[in-house]
Amino acid sequence: MEIFLWVMVVFVLLYEPIFGYYDFQKFKINVTTNAHAREKYYINSIAGLWAPTLYIILLVLFTELTFNQIGFTLPSINTNVFGPIITYTVFALTGIYILAILYYMIGYHVSINIHTKLIEAKNREKEKSEYLVIMPVSKREKKLWNYVSITAGFTEEIIYRGFLIFAISYLFPNLSVWFVVIFASLLFGLAHTYQGLLSGVLQTAIVGLVFSVLYIGLSSIIPLILIHFLIDYMAKLGEDDNTIKDSRITKIP
Repeated sequence: MEIFLWVMVVFVLLYEPIFGYYDFQKFKINVTTNAHAREKYYINSIAGLWAPTLYIILLVLFTELTFNQIGFTLPSINTNVFGPIITYTVFALTGIYILAILYYMIGYHVSINIHTKLIEAKNREKEKSEYLVIMPVSKREKKLWNYVSITAGFTEEIIYRGFLIFAISYLFPNLSVWFVVIFASLLFGLAHTYQGLLSGVLQTAIVGLVFSVLYIGLSSIIPLILIHFLIDYMAKLGEDDNTIKDSRITKIP
């Protein structure tokens, strides 16, 4: 099975950091002249994430790799690896973050103040970050973005948490768990090279490290899939649209 694990590790190491970067550069040029550039980019991104995920699923079906080994188990608290202080601290911070996401997701649709603040914040981000040109604008793009969010939540957690943590531990059994999760998180960060060194690689690697601790602490990637989806779905909020005209929106501070 080792050769199949190596194939996937090398793919993750090279494909997204290199191909993903240059594909995004091409997209930035195309989006200025092609009205359907975002839609095409979203579809290609979905396909690009599902291809390696299907490879992993095939490994599960035709080798000794199991779904349990890549995180498809019912959640159960495990403090043995990182200790109760680190594990429960990550749990608490993640819980607070989820509540904040839900607050803004709901508030975006019912509060004119939150709606306006999110739009203003997104406009400020766009002025600083070139990669935000990727965000959906039209209704069709926003619908496709939902599928991008679902795909990213499902596939990236399988690839970068479930599979990579297992594969690195399997290929290098003498490595400490901290080295394993840091290396897997770095690969997760490198997959976002197109977003820039700081906001892409570094910040995403830190998120990946937190997610890795959360994954091991819960012994399951299932909760992470949902959290990952919520984060990506939240990213589209704040784009200018007509929902502010909805009579259901109230002036909640």
